[in-house]
Order: sequence, then structure tokens, then C-alpha cells
Amino acid sequence: MKQVTVPVISNAEIIPQVHLLSLEAPEIVAVAHPGQFVMVRCGESHDPLLRRPLSIHRVTETGQIALLFGAVGRGTWWLSHCRKGDHLDLLGPLGNGFSIQPISRSLLLVAGGIGIAPLVFLAENALSAGYPVTLLMGAQSASSLYPRSLLPSHAKVAMTTEDGSEGRLGMVTDAIDDLVEQIDQVFACGPVSMYRSMATKECLAGKPVQISLEMMMGCGLGACYGCVTRTKRGPRQVCHDGPVFELGEILW
Repeated sequence: MKQVTVPVISNAEIIPQVHLLSLEAPEIVAVAHPGQFVMVRCGESHDPLLRRPLSIHRVTETGQIALLFGAVGRGTWWLSHCRKGDHLDLLGPLGNGFSIQPISRSLLLVAGGIGIAPLVFLAENALSAGYPVTLLMGAQSASSLYPRSLLPSHAKVAMTTEDGSEGRLGMVTDAIDDLVEQIDQVFACGPVSMYRSMATKECLAGKPVQISLEMMMGCGLGACYGCVTRTKRGPRQVCHDGPVFELGEILW
């Protein structure tokens, strides 16, 4: 873990109210793993007081890190207005990330809405290691889908929209049954409702499924116990023990 002040390379609104922020952060890139996150100070002082946890979206060999976030509150609204040449205070990388099992041969990545944030980094790593990757994305409408042009070029892509404007009509979980038969391991990020639906799917029974929990955090270091979730092993801290957990471990 490192605390660094890094320059903004670019900041673009790629989906309505969703920004892709690129930063020059070689110290973090050197030790980052898919599924980890950074705590970002969203202000020029200590207002807002708390940092915001953001998944590492992707990294480059030249030391750049990308963060994908929705401008949904005061902190992320401030962050959405940062421009090239501004500097941000980052703490990270933090948390435990995704892990691909040695026996896995093919992977399914399920993204609900902005849950695509940590999965692009995972997809790129998996593809570079020779794993076939299917990326399933869901959103309310075509305008809310992550741009296909920004996805890893060698990933197989499937899409769902709740209004049927692109891809399959329905929820992202509706399409899992058709894709998972030849899949060895599943990774997912999205809302709790998506995970609850996945936990009831017979097609996923017996398959390793890792999920990334999204939760408000205080410190991001495991000191404040502000992000506790219930698991079969007792209370666990999302920032310290996660954010990645096995789906069957969580008590819904």
C-alpha cells in the first residue's frame, strides 16, 4: 500500500454521469491486482472528510491507472470535474482481489451496470494469461452500457438491457444460464440484488463464483469496522477481507 499524489491524464464522461479517469500512478500499477481498489481524496482539503473507494479499472505498462465511477454524491461530483494536470491523493492498492483457480480453463465475467469497473482489469489479465473470457454486461438501456469499443478486443461479449434496446431483453442474470455450461469459473460485480439472484441459480451450483462487494467505507484499511458484512465465517470487513468473496460465503 502506498499513499501518492498523482497527476490526472484525462477525465471523460463515457456514459451519462459515469466518468473514466486516467492517472499517472506507476507506484500503484507496479503492485496492483484485479479486484483491488484505491481510496481517493475527493477535495482540495479534508472536506469531504472521507476518501472514496474506487475499483482499479485497468492499468497500462507505462504506469497509468484508470478508475471508473459514477458521479452520484458530493465527493464523486467533485472528482468528475477534475481536469488534465490536476493532482489527486490516492491510497492503495487495497483489499484482496480476484484469483483464478489453476484448474480453470474458461471464465465468465458478469457485470451489472457500473459493476464493469473491476472486471476490465481482470479480463485483460486473464486474456494475457491465455484464458478464454466471456464478458456479460447488463444495464437499464443501451445508453447506460459500457462502450464496447473500450472492452478488451479478444473477449467474447454478451449484453442485456432491461428495456431491450440492445442485446437480450431482461436482467443480466437471465443470460447466465445460456453462457455458463462450458465455463469453469465465474466472477461478478454488481448490486446486491444481482448476487442474491445468482445465489439461487442451479446452473451455478458447484461452480466457483467470486463476487466483488461494493460498500461505503470509512478508512479502507480495516481499522474502523465501518464496512462489515455477514458471512458463514462470521462478520468480515469488505475493505480488509474483501472486497472479493466467494458467492456462497455471504449470508444474504
